[in-house]
Amino acid sequence: MHPELARLRRELRAACGEAGLPAGERARLVLAATLLAEPAIETGQEMSLETAMADRRLAVTFRLPEPVEQVRRNTLPLLPGAGDGATLSWHLTAGLSPQPAPLEDDAATREEMLALIARADALAQEQRELKHELAETNSGVLAMYVELEERDEQLRRAHTVIFRELEDALRPRPPAVPSWELAVQYSPTGTGSPTGGDLYDWFVLPDGHLHVTVVDAVGHGVTSTRHALTVTHAIRTLALEGHPFAGLIARTATTLATIEPDLMATVLLARLDPASGKMVLANGSRPPPVLVTAAGDARLLRAPVVGRGVGFPDPGSPELIQHTLGQGDAVLLYTDGLIESRRDLEEGQIRLLGHARALAGHPIDTLPAELVTRMHDVVLDADDTVVLAIRRTTTNALDVNRGRPPHR
Repeated sequence: MHPELARLRRELRAACGEAGLPAGERARLVLAATLLAEPAIETGQEMSLETAMADRRLAVTFRLPEPVEQVRRNTLPLLPGAGDGATLSWHLTAGLSPQPAPLEDDAATREEMLALIARADALAQEQRELKHELAETNSGVLAMYVELEERDEQLRRAHTVIFRELEDALRPRPPAVPSWELAVQYSPTGTGSPTGGDLYDWFVLPDGHLHVTVVDAVGHGVTSTRHALTVTHAIRTLALEGHPFAGLIARTATTLATIEPDLMATVLLARLDPASGKMVLANGSRPPPVLVTAAGDARLLRAPVVGRGVGFPDPGSPELIQHTLGQGDAVLLYTDGLIESRRDLEEGQIRLLGHARALAGHPIDTLPAELVTRMHDVVLDADDTVVLAIRRTTTNALDVNRGRPPHR
């Protein structure tokens, strides 16, 4: 993110916090300002931002180098008041007490994301209620139909803005791991649903190990996205706190049981030692990963007993899978959408192994996308699909021979 844009967002969030604006109102204002400021910042043009409090109202004035057309203003998540086009103003009612935003941009973005998703849920519920009213009465049908279409368009615009702003938070980029290559492909069910309940997370722990999480939350739409995001964030927090890897799924389920009692999600965890190549897998109701060797062989990494995910009875992974990857070996982690497009799980796994063997030496950057293309040549049942590819490029004999103990 451009430093000037980051500074502008911090100033807005600070002003909103002092005015006691709720996270949802703050999120729409920050998004609107971001969409307006990006073109000017990218071209090096000057602009200014002023905030002031008067009579328990926060006044925000944004001066741009060029006027903003009314058509573009109408697409903003928070509409400004009337102005000359180049000077846009918002006047927002202050809250009862300050509500400071998180200091880090990522944390503030996540908080605003959850508020925007909740607003989208409310809009969807309002839409359903309006449709019910249409079915109950014959008077004013035409006027109500027009209003319904307008609210549908508002909901679509809100979703577009939400997913544009939060794409990085939902789909983290591969972390940098020496001597390893990582790549990902996310394919939504359709263009109208940029995300669903299939999410992933990967990061490097303080001890240098790579942690990977793949989550498939039960359900569809923004609710399943929120549930999947809740699970990935809980696992990340517990992992960074040092909780044993073998019990992470069960510990996450216990942690979230009272917070999200209706949440159900299958989970696959991987922990890799970049130095030795040792990999440990914990499976909670997920399809088995695929090991692809440098020689071109491919097989499923099945546990004798598959565990259960978050929200299921007896959650956890009773047996872990351990394997050491050699130079050129890769592992593929994926969600159900990859192998169930033809509505036959067993047939899908057989085809997956065949394509994995054929693509054993394929460049890692395009391997996940090419795998999805080949697996989805026939789609009878569309579903969100996530594919993660992790390949070891070099080995370190010194580290392997040290006899490092297995990770907890």
